[in-house]
Amino acid sequence: MSTLTITSSQQAIEIENKYGAHNYHPLPVVLTRGEGVHLWDVEGKHYYDFLSAYSAVNQGHCHPKIINALVEQAQQLTLTSRAFYNDKLGAAEKYICEYFGYDKALLMNSGAEAVETAIKLARKWGYLKKGIAPNQAEIIVVEHNFHGRTTGIISFSTDPDSTKGFGPYNPGYKVIPYNDTDALELALKENPNVCAFLVEPIQGEAGVMVPNDGYLAKAHEICKQYNVLLIADEIQTGIGRTGKLLASDYDNVHADILILGKALSGGVLPVSVALANDDIMLCIQPGEHGSTFGGNPLAATVAIAALEVIKEENLTENAHTLGHIFRERMNQIKLERPELVTLVRGRGLLNAVIISPTPDGRTAWDVCVKLMEKGLLAKPTHGDIIRFAPPLVITEEQLHECCDIIEEVLMSF
Repeated sequence: MSTLTITSSQQAIEIENKYGAHNYHPLPVVLTRGEGVHLWDVEGKHYYDFLSAYSAVNQGHCHPKIINALVEQAQQLTLTSRAFYNDKLGAAEKYICEYFGYDKALLMNSGAEAVETAIKLARKWGYLKKGIAPNQAEIIVVEHNFHGRTTGIISFSTDPDSTKGFGPYNPGYKVIPYNDTDALELALKENPNVCAFLVEPIQGEAGVMVPNDGYLAKAHEICKQYNVLLIADEIQTGIGRTGKLLASDYDNVHADILILGKALSGGVLPVSVALANDDIMLCIQPGEHGSTFGGNPLAATVAIAALEVIKEENLTENAHTLGHIFRERMNQIKLERPELVTLVRGRGLLNAVIISPTPDGRTAWDVCVKLMEKGLLAKPTHGDIIRFAPPLVITEEQLHECCDIIEEVLMSF
């Protein structure tokens, strides 16, 4: 059986619709090549990437240093499983721990796996260290959270698209409002069996919801008061995206458990990690948690290269500077078209523009289709929100060119 050669975007879309599960609704563009902030479709048309694979490609597409690390390691050893040691994992664990300031790292693959890892760590700590009775540990989460798609994680989602038809759901979670420390303190006061508070410092999938200054710091203070772990899910917000290495850094918060993924590999392959100090991480013993591919030598090598790129190219600082410029440009459009653009928010190069439907019924999706036609790729979320998140390697000149495209499209509606 020969491999099919794709010769047109229409052919690719038809084949995927026929043979693939219909669990996504992509924009009608078929990409075949990427470099830095640039993407090209099957027909050779050029696009600027303003999604970055949901912030997995912070270092830009196919970064030479990361690809070279991948290729070199792939020719030596790709997988041993954790039944044996390999000569790359320890070096990666050391580098990642020192990079983010923790004692221990537990590498996994997908972001959802790292979230599940953090949940298991927190529960085990709750039983061993806090003295919670068996099977009584509870975790506090917030409304409109997004932490992944596993059956365990969706058990505390408040998004009907994530939950409808997938029950029954796992117990052990309490949902409170986001950006509300009074609600957090009340929940901890009412239940001594809480072991952790799991939160995104900025809610990405919810539409780049930025909390009040000091929210995370106050939440961490409350958690310490009640002997509860703060788990920061920085899978989307971490590794330079928001103009700080971690979004938690805006509040000078060092989470008890830190979850990273996506850009940890520069978008080259799935790598995620849960980070914690010894008193938490060593609650899990051999045989109690793991992954066949987690911590493989290929992932370990790529993760080091990806994090080196962030530092060497000052991508965090670039995100901080260009984020201000982007929001200034978008707010200028809002001043000129307040009936269409109702709000601009974000930090660094993680931003959202909220669109009101036009009188003829056109929505944020229609804006994204028009942007695609003009050579810029972004995706709506929750109907009326467009998330704009280009690779952090974008230059100021490229950013202004892209803002011109966005302005042209929005002013035409």
